Amino acid sequence: MAGRRSSLTCPECGTTRTETMPVDACQFFYECTGCGTVLRPLPGDCCVFCSYGTVPCPPVQTGDACCQMS
Repeated sequence: MAGRRSSLTCPECGTTRTETMPVDACQFFYECTGCGTVLRPLPGDCCVFCSYGTVPCPPVQTGDACCQMS
């Protein structure tokens, strides 16, 4: 699936790992494989891929509304 992978970079330790993004849901949490820090979306972003990834999540790529944490 092209466009469904993104490389997440931990802001704490700099570890980068390429992951497959969910196509129909937002991923709110991601545990860094380097230091164990649990990443959460930055304010204004819908998921960890939009905050820390090399490409935004699939719903944002297609211009659809994405989930929002309340």
